[in-house]
Amino acid sequence: MSTSDTMHIGELAERTGLSLRTIRHYDEIGLLKPSGRTEGGFRLYTGRDLDRLLLIRRMKPLGFSLEEMAELLRIIEARAIDGPTGDRGEAEAVFQRFVADARARREKLREQLEMADEFLERLDRL
Repeated sequence: MSTSDTMHIGELAERTGLSLRTIRHYDEIGLLKPSGRTEGGFRLYTGRDLDRLLLIRRMKPLGFSLEEMAELLRIIEARAIDGPTGDRGEAEAVFQRFVADARARREKLREQLEMADEFLERLDRL
């Protein structure tokens, strides 16, 4: 892996809006492992790592737990691998449940936002 294809943790943090501490924590719990390390031991991340971290970041506002995030990432990887049809079918079914759950969580957030807008409108009329 060439260093021109990689970024250090600081650039990854800047590009995702996440803190260094959060990214290091994700590494510690196995949610996002760096693709490599420099000779000095600094973490190196690729565009694929960036995409993975952006997916994780998008799950946070929907209230997914770290365990759920890890499970979804495993399912996404399983879907990408051409394994036995049964395994892929199971991964697809779990993936579709995640999609349905994410849609339901999004709808709940939309309803909460609508209530917040109504609240602000009432305050404006006082």
